[in-house]
Amino acid sequence: MSPKAPKLAAKTPKSKASSEYTAKQITVLEGLEPVRKRPGMYIGNTAETGLHHLVWEVVDNAIDEAMSGYCNLINVILTSDGMISVEDNGRGIPVEIHPQTKVSAVETVLTKLHAGGKFGEGGYKVSGGLHGVGVSVVNALSEYMRAEVKRDGKLWVQEYKRGKPQAKVKAIKPVRGTGTTIIFKPDPQIFTTLEFKLKNILDHLRQQAYLTKAVKIEIADDRDKKNKTLYTFYFEGGIASYVRYLNHAKEPKHDTIFYVNKEIEGTIIEIALQYVDEFNETTITFANNIHTTEGGMHLAGFKTALTRTLNNYARNKNYLKEKEENLTGDDTLEGLTAIVSVKLKDPQFEGQTKSKLGNAEVKSMVDNVMNEFFGIYLEEHPRDAEAIMGKCLLAAKARLAAKTARDTILRKGALEGLTLPGKLSDCSSRDAQISELYIVEGDSAGGSAKQGRNREFQAILPLRGKILNVERTRIDKILANNELKSLIIALGTNIGEQFNIADLRYHKVIIMTDADVDGAHIRTLLLTFFFRHFPELITKGHIFIAKPPLYRLAKGKEIRYAYADEEKEKIITELTKIKEKPEKVKKPEVTEVVEVEGEETEIVSKGGQKIVIQRYKGLGEMNPDQLWQTTMDPATRVMKKVNILDAAKADEVFDILMGNEVENRKKFIEIRAKSVKNLDI
Repeated sequence: MSPKAPKLAAKTPKSKASSEYTAKQITVLEGLEPVRKRPGMYIGNTAETGLHHLVWEVVDNAIDEAMSGYCNLINVILTSDGMISVEDNGRGIPVEIHPQTKVSAVETVLTKLHAGGKFGEGGYKVSGGLHGVGVSVVNALSEYMRAEVKRDGKLWVQEYKRGKPQAKVKAIKPVRGTGTTIIFKPDPQIFTTLEFKLKNILDHLRQQAYLTKAVKIEIADDRDKKNKTLYTFYFEGGIASYVRYLNHAKEPKHDTIFYVNKEIEGTIIEIALQYVDEFNETTITFANNIHTTEGGMHLAGFKTALTRTLNNYARNKNYLKEKEENLTGDDTLEGLTAIVSVKLKDPQFEGQTKSKLGNAEVKSMVDNVMNEFFGIYLEEHPRDAEAIMGKCLLAAKARLAAKTARDTILRKGALEGLTLPGKLSDCSSRDAQISELYIVEGDSAGGSAKQGRNREFQAILPLRGKILNVERTRIDKILANNELKSLIIALGTNIGEQFNIADLRYHKVIIMTDADVDGAHIRTLLLTFFFRHFPELITKGHIFIAKPPLYRLAKGKEIRYAYADEEKEKIITELTKIKEKPEKVKKPEVTEVVEVEGEETEIVSKGGQKIVIQRYKGLGEMNPDQLWQTTMDPATRVMKKVNILDAAKADEVFDILMGNEVENRKKFIEIRAKSVKNLDI
């Protein structure tokens, strides 16, 4: 059952260290029983996200070995029988009897929650993983698991089924070197999908390779025997290489990427940054290789030091005159691409998902390192420093111009009593938690939506035509645009420095556009607007996309709606389900086009039964009742919640699709053209 793994380096980077990692370092906190009952508590869900989380947990153990300096090669194999193998050349999980559990330390690690080298003293200096539950959860949620450990000159093996060991750990043959291989097959009784997405795995492991300098990660996809693929990630430059990768489609303002790696009191601080010719900031933070999406103390320390260091340099070099005000944080962040990675002994994460780092001492550490070494960088690279200062000073001038424009607009709004836009048909409820704002394309659709909605909690804001592309537009121009200004006032949160999510008037903001090319373009423009200027609305789950049907199918009094061509064909088959014997039903399917109430409508005859099919070209073609039933009724509607799984990738895609570089956009479209379905030309 074990896939054949390639040979790994026999000698680990710190071969003598294995004697320091024994069963004494494995601390047991609790049993494994709750995992199969409530898997969502441990891996998020039992769909695609949770399935891939199993891989991250096993890989995290190998990364922990690498971060501690004991591993330099990790190999991941996807096999044709639905299994995944993760092998490392670290120290190998201890195999001797654990003093507390009275079974092998391998079995303890794989069958007990919160058992591992990251608890207690002497195991790991720094580590990641999901609160240390890691590989035991993977075992509990796997139909089959096999652990292979190279240690003490032998290959030790143990197999499990749904978390239960099938035999004791035993040595099967002599081997050279050390390391651990975990092979597992997710349990179909637990997961709704068992298909691993290669792209998801590659994206995650590429990021881990950037964050763990000089560690090679190999991924082999052996699922298709005729087209086996092998990918290798190895980045000697670490996060400096990551910054270069993030900026590969952008125009850098300076050549030399700033990079520092410094250890203070056992905490490793690594920072890399480069400015580009953009308005938007991309700062990604990590703690022990875990992506802290909400930032935390390391981010706060970085931003404080960045602004202070640039202001000090600007004063010393006379970029800022005596009477001129300092650069603000926003001035120094415009066009910045930065990675801030910290590795520490006892990380304190806020929230179950580890999205924010709470260690207060890290703030001052990052602040000190950034202040000292970025200051040295500016002095030693005067040409790069000049380009950075030019970028920041230009941002400051634009900010002052935008402030003047914004103050003018808001002052005017204050004189008008900050009235809501006239085109907004507001709801009667003032409870933001139940209130919904539909952003609708065009007056025609807006009219149907206004008549079909539930006035108590649904508000309608129609937009005329395509809104401004905000990808490379400053805030003063955004506020001067009537359509966007109406939307900002309707949301109630204000924008930029004055943004306050607590003032959001609707907890569901729903983009409702036609299912055609123009509708998709308007939807993309709106998503760009929210992503660049209201990202918190996305991360907090307030932005949705309505999914109106493409077809209305009627057979007598029975009416069904289809949202895709495949669904239409399925409904036709269901509606024409014949009870007579098949040999009696051999009438060919006949399609005719007629006019019903002034609109082109298809009539499909199948097996002597007629189905009337109406193709909706736009929301405005639906009468209010149809729009309510299909797209606005909370009991029956279909909506997509907008989220950001990968902020860096999202930033890159928006930059390509909505930026000025035509060649990058052309290449993006050419690569994906063949995979487009239902293209409306």
